[in-house]
Amino acid sequence: MDIPVQKTEFTDLPLFKRGKVRDIYDLGDTLLIVATDRISAFDVIMRDPVPGKGRILTQISNFWFKMMESLIPNHLLTTEVDEYPRVCRQYRDILEGRSMLVKKAEALPVECIIRGYIAGSGWNAYVKTGSVCGIPLPKGLLEADRLPSPIFTPSTKSEVGDHDINITYEELKGMIGEEVSERLKEVSLSIYQKGMEYADLKGIIIADTKFEFGMVNDELILIDEVLTPDSSRFWPKESYLPGRPQDSFDKQYLRDYLISIGWDMRPPAPELPQEVIENTRKKYLEALKRLTGGQ
Repeated sequence: MDIPVQKTEFTDLPLFKRGKVRDIYDLGDTLLIVATDRISAFDVIMRDPVPGKGRILTQISNFWFKMMESLIPNHLLTTEVDEYPRVCRQYRDILEGRSMLVKKAEALPVECIIRGYIAGSGWNAYVKTGSVCGIPLPKGLLEADRLPSPIFTPSTKSEVGDHDINITYEELKGMIGEEVSERLKEVSLSIYQKGMEYADLKGIIIADTKFEFGMVNDELILIDEVLTPDSSRFWPKESYLPGRPQDSFDKQYLRDYLISIGWDMRPPAPELPQEVIENTRKKYLEALKRLTGGQ
């Protein structure tokens, strides 16, 4: 098993940003993104890493980036350490398999969430209001029901430690303009549809997911990560049954554990039992194997 990478300290490289999972270094015209083994739940970073998680996320994202190139360009330049700037190569042992060199983009300040099934915060909103992000839904839906068609429900992108805030499509247009909003909605739905159809063949239901986008020379591109267990709900098709919470290949297992111990969802995060860490790792690994055949 991998030695877990909780945090990177590359003293020769200027740190641009430390996110919930990724450490990002500024290399001038490009960025070096390193997926650590940190894991967050309810917008709080856990104190215990999940060994190998960063490598799993990187492999899955790279797989989808390639598949979605026909729909939209992305920021990925290479994942080969030998093709990175020379100053990076001294950190090969850490970078191998968990990093990518990407184009520098102006990130849009929103997360593009697509929901094909009603679950999580979407289900909670539906129970209270009959709608999600201002979109009315049919009456009588059960928890985890498939929606008549996928819906686009954007949110603001918060700083680490803050909660994202769901917004309506009209609010999105007010933030970034109608033309870009239309393109975000259209391409997000297209990526989800293509990913959902492929995953279905591999026995995985992608219930919902989030995408991030940026601009490079006035061109919209896909950035960050794509259809991973961190950014999506993955349900095993064989045990799917509406009307209850689902088995999953994502961090829902971790969320359920944290709820079961009565954690108030505020820092500091509780210490995680080894069993919870290992089971979370196994779920991520199963998603990788089913989707890509990787190990």
